[in-house]
Amino acid sequence: MQPKARVLLAEDDLSLGYVIKDNLEQEGYNVLLCSDGEQALQYFQKSEFDICLLDVMMPARDGFSVAKKIRQKSDLIPILFITAKSMEEDKLKGFTSGADDYITKPFSMKELLMRMEVFLRRTKKLFSDQAQEYKLGKMHFSYTDLKIYNGEEVSNLTQKEADLLKFLCEHPNHILKRDEVLLNVWGKDDYFLGRSMDVFVTKLRKHFKNDDSVNLETIHGVGFRLNTPA
Repeated sequence: MQPKARVLLAEDDLSLGYVIKDNLEQEGYNVLLCSDGEQALQYFQKSEFDICLLDVMMPARDGFSVAKKIRQKSDLIPILFITAKSMEEDKLKGFTSGADDYITKPFSMKELLMRMEVFLRRTKKLFSDQAQEYKLGKMHFSYTDLKIYNGEEVSNLTQKEADLLKFLCEHPNHILKRDEVLLNVWGKDDYFLGRSMDVFVTKLRKHFKNDDSVNLETIHGVGFRLNTPA
């Protein structure tokens, strides 16, 4: 039977690691368990994985360092941090390191499975869909290629930037509420994800600076509106 997905699991608490591994394998996943960040990175460089679950605090390399290295190789593979910390700065650091989501210990396996499935569905859809292209004023946005073309200038996007921009492009000149954007792009409405979303909005605005006809507007207390020529 074909496994649902191949999972790289890095967790230095091996008791917890084996619990997660056993539960995921019962659900049909193929799981490789590593006990430190350096080992996880070595396995990632040698094998193909569909999703990475990284503990934040690990020997040799922490989860932030591993995520940055993974992102140098792939913008597409989902990365979920497993963390015992609930500090806002740790979560924001995780997103800037390339994480797609985080889950805080203690957590239920049902919650972890739901989080994983959100991102695996999105990745599968990305590869199965036909090319998705959008016109933005004088610019051209290719969701498939993760690029914005402005004449001869080409800007590269991360997968999360592209996911956010795609959702905005699907609703041009309409106010989108913050919780609506979070649910559709991140899979849940969460304060810390909201802070991360604001960072991505700021990043997207930099790509529009050479075209005055495109403006990503913040509607304070409500959400966002992508203003673009009809």
